[in-house]
Amino acid sequence: MRTLANGTTEVGVGLISVGWMGQLHSRAYRNLAYAYPDLGVRPRLVHAADTSEDRRREAVDVLGYERASADYRAVLEDPEVDVVSICAPNFLHAEMGIAAAKAGKHFWIEKPVGRGETETAAVAEAADAAGVVTSIGFNYRHAPAVEHLRELIAAGTLGRITNVRGHMFADYSADPRGARSWRFVRELAGSGVLGDLMGHLVDLVHYTLGPVAEVSALTSTVYAERPELPMGTGTHFALIEGGQMEPVENEDYAGMLVRLSGDAVAADAVGTLEASRVAVGPRASYGIAVYGTNGSAIWDFEQLNFLRVSTPLGTEDPGYTTVMAHPGMGEFGRFQPGAGTSMGYDDLKVIEAKKFLSAVLGRSSDASNIHDALSAARVVSAAERSAAERSWERIPAEPGTTAALTAPQEA
Repeated sequence: MRTLANGTTEVGVGLISVGWMGQLHSRAYRNLAYAYPDLGVRPRLVHAADTSEDRRREAVDVLGYERASADYRAVLEDPEVDVVSICAPNFLHAEMGIAAAKAGKHFWIEKPVGRGETETAAVAEAADAAGVVTSIGFNYRHAPAVEHLRELIAAGTLGRITNVRGHMFADYSADPRGARSWRFVRELAGSGVLGDLMGHLVDLVHYTLGPVAEVSALTSTVYAERPELPMGTGTHFALIEGGQMEPVENEDYAGMLVRLSGDAVAADAVGTLEASRVAVGPRASYGIAVYGTNGSAIWDFEQLNFLRVSTPLGTEDPGYTTVMAHPGMGEFGRFQPGAGTSMGYDDLKVIEAKKFLSAVLGRSSDASNIHDALSAARVVSAAERSAAERSWERIPAEPGTTAALTAPQEA
């Protein structure tokens, strides 16, 4: 990093994997100057890595990186790279995260960080040992309506929280012709919808209500086989006619009963969490409903700019009011001038980039971090054990997270 003549801090950016998410990270860095001109940061897209020659060319010619390499280690060895975005498939996350930490590079990594609790813990250990700043791709927590929900819960507006109902229902694999990408192979992805979607939902619960302490789960695989998609081609949204059928090795659906920690803002609240990648109807219905003794509130990503909030207990005309995101709610004002003009998915990643670089510069600590990823991974791994053994599983508290707690978490 270096300070430019105008006082702006230039941060050298490296990218590992130039797929859809890598492109999104790159756009987020670029858009920081527009959404946060007062941040005083200028990301410089220095070095990208991808095994595909076409994607390397795209990184330079379209995204604006100064150079590109086939080996991700070249990015980590580049002295002009200060921070790295890791957007590769799941099975490479742990290896790359540990390597980034050992190279002394701060990193922003997509979830799941590892194929379960053990790999994620190894990345956390390496990051802590190296003293690097980390940020996780938990983008849904940045929606202004979610930030407002968190504030309502913390302020006691909904009363004592009694229960939560969360779901992440997607249809990207609802068609049986849906490609068998790496996401359906246990060696490459680890768990299925647990790691892919449930991890996001668990983070929403942790961020707004507090950590999950106990879980009982069940899972199912709706489609036992899918047509093969060669690695490095297409996406998991692809449909394949007449392809070679191969087995699906992880779950399409997961459901959990949960109890929150006694240290949570919503201490000892209970709830149900569900995730599916084969739901017919919902496109990306990722939602959370929180119920308290004085009211409730409901949010769904398909209407990310809205929060439904109930009237307080005892109101003469009970029901829900739809509150539209507006300036003053979360980071909304950085993107739109007034309610009714909506933010989008890409904007949530710009917020994530801002929080990451602010943390790198030591200006704030509100970015998600590797301990948030490990906390979510512990719940996902406990759910896998529970589903296999038909048992209740306890989850140990993870220090250093950004979970909603009643008091600072002990080290």
